[in-house]
Amino acid sequence: MEIWNQLLQGFATAGTPVNLLWAFVGCALGTAVGVLPGIGPATAVAMLLPITTQVEATASMIFFAGIYYGAMYGGSTTSILLNTPGETSSMVTAMEGNKMAKSGRAGAALATAAIGSFVAGSIATVVVTLFAPLVAEYAVKLGPPEYFCLMLLAFTTVSAVLGQSTLRGLTALFLGLSIGLIGMDQITGQARYTGNMPELLDGIEIVLVAVGLFAVAEALHFVLFEGKVKESENKLSRVTMTARDWKRSIPAWLRGAAIGAPFGCIPAGGTEIPTFLSYAAEKKLAKGDDLAEFGTTGAIEGVAGPEAANNATVTTALIPLLTLGIPVSNTTAVLLGAFQNYGIQPGPQLFTSSSALVWALIASLFIGNVMLLVLNLPMVGLWVKLLKVPKAQLYAGILIFATVGTYGMRQSAFDLVLLYVVGVLGLVMRRFGFPTAPVIVGMILGPLAEAQLRNAMSIGEGSAMIFLQRPMSVTLLAVVLSVLVLPRVLKHFQKKAAVQATLA
Repeated sequence: MEIWNQLLQGFATAGTPVNLLWAFVGCALGTAVGVLPGIGPATAVAMLLPITTQVEATASMIFFAGIYYGAMYGGSTTSILLNTPGETSSMVTAMEGNKMAKSGRAGAALATAAIGSFVAGSIATVVVTLFAPLVAEYAVKLGPPEYFCLMLLAFTTVSAVLGQSTLRGLTALFLGLSIGLIGMDQITGQARYTGNMPELLDGIEIVLVAVGLFAVAEALHFVLFEGKVKESENKLSRVTMTARDWKRSIPAWLRGAAIGAPFGCIPAGGTEIPTFLSYAAEKKLAKGDDLAEFGTTGAIEGVAGPEAANNATVTTALIPLLTLGIPVSNTTAVLLGAFQNYGIQPGPQLFTSSSALVWALIASLFIGNVMLLVLNLPMVGLWVKLLKVPKAQLYAGILIFATVGTYGMRQSAFDLVLLYVVGVLGLVMRRFGFPTAPVIVGMILGPLAEAQLRNAMSIGEGSAMIFLQRPMSVTLLAVVLSVLVLPRVLKHFQKKAAVQATLA
């Protein structure tokens, strides 16, 4: 009953006219961002992070959640009509959705994607409501050794899962940890790695690094490497589904939600695995004519299932973020930075220290789901018109937003130079396949991990054995090792099996 009472209070907070307006603007902006190819929710949230200096915490978190949610919905529009996924999570949707569009069923594909996202998002929000407080309640009992191991797990999962290789992920993480060390030592008060520059004594702003790595790097990458890409757009049919479409979509939505929800809860990162699993499951279960549509004219289950899995995953990804302070994607890493900007540290204490904010945020997910359904079905035609915005003007606008927003934080020219240095670094990282999320995670969690390590060593009187004397920290260390070792072992056996198969 206590959970429902708190949720009702959350609805009372999220339902105020101002917060409803922020939710609506966030959902609309998020959908627009999702529709525009190449600009993901992480870029949009990073670009708008400077508003945290002007807007009250609850309102801006509701706003960012709207962008996060909306972008996941919007990504399906470009995947279906242009075969250009706005987000990696929409790659699977493009496989069948674009074939449906080419065979004159774009409307049905867009409708099943929107309704499937709503169904799965609603189911996943109920999961967040029921399980997040339980996880937080248990996590409160952890001490410094467990916290340090938990952060170690966050470092390894984010680094190992995001990006093309573990080595690149860990390199990006160490870069983030190095940036996090710049400034005053929080215990001794000594200046570290500042190069005698007074501007660096307070450390480097997380917002600045996030905007540089995501927004500026994205714009520079377009200018230097993408140029004028001609995209062919499929004609949009009516946004309606036949009775047969409904019959095929409903089970696919439910299966997609069931596959996606658990993946968001575990700090394993990414929506790619559940969306591919959902697609594989739908193809396996299809029979006769339905199966024949896969890869030819486009099967509606191949859009419905992965879209549902995608939205269920991104919603339940808020559980590790809110309860453990572990971000499992680029966007949740940037959201972690937004929380920190308000002096709020996501983790086990969040449900007690900032209870009103958390429950308002969870309530806003329910509200946002309904808003997005209302926005997406009747306004698909409008979102499609966004695809006609010239890329040059679009990316110039992003650079202007990023520059003005960063300068507005401290009115510092030094920050602007730093912004573009970080932007060029982000460009180089993107060009050579280095993931950017571990940099943000290392920057935010690095100083916290350092503090917990020092506290744990104090408890153990200088002995590192403290980490092996407590069952929870030993378990977490075992998980960290398995994250690093298991993929390599599996890869080795797969190669061995492939070699034997070719010899046979």
